[in-house]
Amino acid sequence: MPDPVVLIPGLMCDARAFAPQIAALSATRAVQVAPATRNERLEEMAEAVLDDAPDRFALAGHGLGGMVAMEVLRQRPDRVLRIALIGTGALSETPEAAAAREPQIAAVRAGRLEDVMRDEIAPRCLGPGPRRVEVLNTVMEMARALGPDIFVRQSRALQRRRDQQAVLKAAKVPALVLCGREDPIHPMRGHEFMAKLLAGAAFETIDGAGHLPMLEDPEATNAALGRWLTGTLLLK
Repeated sequence: MPDPVVLIPGLMCDARAFAPQIAALSATRAVQVAPATRNERLEEMAEAVLDDAPDRFALAGHGLGGMVAMEVLRQRPDRVLRIALIGTGALSETPEAAAAREPQIAAVRAGRLEDVMRDEIAPRCLGPGPRRVEVLNTVMEMARALGPDIFVRQSRALQRRRDQQAVLKAAKVPALVLCGREDPIHPMRGHEFMAKLLAGAAFETIDGAGHLPMLEDPEATNAALGRWLTGTLLLK
């Protein structure tokens, strides 16, 4: 039986962010989506993922979800069979970036979630590909469904996140680091850095995609995840 897969969506994303991957992977294996929406700290989000996950599983996370995935690996490396990090980063938040979230949080609390998503977050997430408008609409739909309270919780978790470099250095599982070449949120150089920390990691990029390669180029993303799930680890 193929390993079950747990998928963790990113900031203001739900299962729709992984819809093409769920459709592709669920034909051959169990797929579970673990939303990072319940707490204000990554440590607690990771505990919630572990509470609901199978005993052992392959783990893929995007953005904030990738950071939760690294925290899951830190807490229970014995349960993680493989890890895929998509459009994410291993470093703690800088004071400048943390401060920049405060006006967004204030605006969302004042009832302007759609304004923040439409004007500040969604447009700069995506590459110039042919699915841009479709994906932007999906991003806005997910944000409306999740609502302001989750935006605030997730923003606080991002502000408080820990540095996970040591966790990646210690990992001994097959790993994939995947990003869109046009990702302005977590640029390619940060993914190259994570791939160097992970022993034997595969590093793949998707041309024309930005921060949401799962939706911007689902075919390329599915192919990369397929290689990750069926490949073997070559330790450095």
